[in-house]
Amino acid sequence: MKTSDLFVRALEQEGVEYIFGIPGEENLDILESLRNSSIKLILTRHEQGAGFMAATYGRLTGKAGVCMSTLGPGATNLVTPAAYAQLGAMPILMITGQKPIKKSKQGRFQIIDIVEMMRPLTKFTKQVVNGNNVPVLVREAIRIAQEERPGAVHIELPEDIASEDSNAATFEVFRGRRPSADSKVVAQAADMINAAKMPLLLIGAAANRNRTSRALTAFVDKTEIPFFNTQMGKGVIDERHPKFLGTAALSDHDYLHWAIHSADLIINVGHDVIEKPPFFMDPGGTKVIHINNFTSNVDEVYFPQLDVVGDIASTVEGLTGLLERNPHWDFSYYDRVKIEVETHVQDKSGDEGFPVIPQHLVATVREAMPSDGIIALDNGVYKIWFARNYKAHAPNTVLLDNALATMGAGLPSAMGAKIVCPDKKVMAIAGDGGFMMNSQELETAVRLGMDLVVLVLRDNAYGMIKWKQAGAGFQEFGLDYGNPDFVKYAESYGASGHRIEATAQLPVTLKKCINSPGVHFIEVPVDYSENERVLIEELRALTAKL
Repeated sequence: MKTSDLFVRALEQEGVEYIFGIPGEENLDILESLRNSSIKLILTRHEQGAGFMAATYGRLTGKAGVCMSTLGPGATNLVTPAAYAQLGAMPILMITGQKPIKKSKQGRFQIIDIVEMMRPLTKFTKQVVNGNNVPVLVREAIRIAQEERPGAVHIELPEDIASEDSNAATFEVFRGRRPSADSKVVAQAADMINAAKMPLLLIGAAANRNRTSRALTAFVDKTEIPFFNTQMGKGVIDERHPKFLGTAALSDHDYLHWAIHSADLIINVGHDVIEKPPFFMDPGGTKVIHINNFTSNVDEVYFPQLDVVGDIASTVEGLTGLLERNPHWDFSYYDRVKIEVETHVQDKSGDEGFPVIPQHLVATVREAMPSDGIIALDNGVYKIWFARNYKAHAPNTVLLDNALATMGAGLPSAMGAKIVCPDKKVMAIAGDGGFMMNSQELETAVRLGMDLVVLVLRDNAYGMIKWKQAGAGFQEFGLDYGNPDFVKYAESYGASGHRIEATAQLPVTLKKCINSPGVHFIEVPVDYSENERVLIEELRALTAKL
């Protein structure tokens, strides 16, 4: 059997359904093997888009998303998705080509050391030097990508190795359960929660799984302990729940942080410090219980008093069985904060000024999207508004990146979500800056026949940095740019283009596009003047209020 056939058979054995990417000359044997495979090739317009799609596939399924590139520039284009997956704990396998390694074919043309380049960005990176090693390398790479903490892995398959014969056999894949936490440690955590006066539950990204969602919902329903989440923990518990306080979209000094600072115990479930910590520990201050699949990464601002390490859902189920609503817990201050947060989130949501302000935009999108609909956010100041104001009703229905926080991921991430969840409504939301970084994937979405809404917010500037520039007291400089005619641009790819020219058009257009087949592009001019008033000026007045 040819090694490339063996490689593809090993991927099939692992349950791989799709490979996202752009093949090159060095991948032609793999490409031919895929032609006769059950695996579907998703041909993209840039390797970065392929990597983001594969990472989102991994995020939503728990199985390693697979992407492919050629050597040299194709491989370097996977560097950002590698970091995106590694920091965001999304399982992904990257396969790159290489020139023949047994003899020179074209000197050093396009050759860089891809394995060493990927080493600091991955959990595992190897070059195949013998076709008989393929089953071992594929099994090991995917095992490492998927085990906690998930992340990026890489295999380089040189051209001459791919074409040689191999007599190896693939491995049968066995799935194991994650180990449960020690029962004595779970009991110790229950004792700490019972001893606290104002416990508070924090939910992070690693809890964004269906079984953990059910376990945490049952925990909150039984104990009535209020909860909040990080940006990547949105939707683990339905945010319409009466005990939901809000999302920590800012690092500090937001309405929600007054509740956080008042807690004497934080039950930290599924969060690690790669995502901006929503609280900062100090010796003798608030106690923290770390509940995760891995031990806490101790930092100057994060040093939990107790690590409960093991399967998160099982841990939470164990805690729920040991706890009841404790009469000496006092949540009255949290109730005050919740009222302020809710009032703040709803403020100006009905304002129909034009260009559209963020509060109204978020409220209109939430009204238009079904409860199980998925929004995939790119990176920009609008991400903060959606994190704070958009209530997620179910796990993994708000896909955003608060780890690498790279621009350009919104559209490919939405496409990956649509492939995994073809029956759900999916919307990509991006600023004009982030959208243009991978806008060419519109052609991929149209070619694949996707039903997808792409909402682009136009302010003709790198708005997040402009806001930061003003906040730092610097003069406005160097952050404005021009844009194409977005409607014509989208239509040139075969998408349906729509431009909002009055705020009243937005809900009607959203509803029509969400419920119509095909790729729909909507351009929305936005007014970010509210950033200064809401995210800076109002927050300065919080101390007197709370």
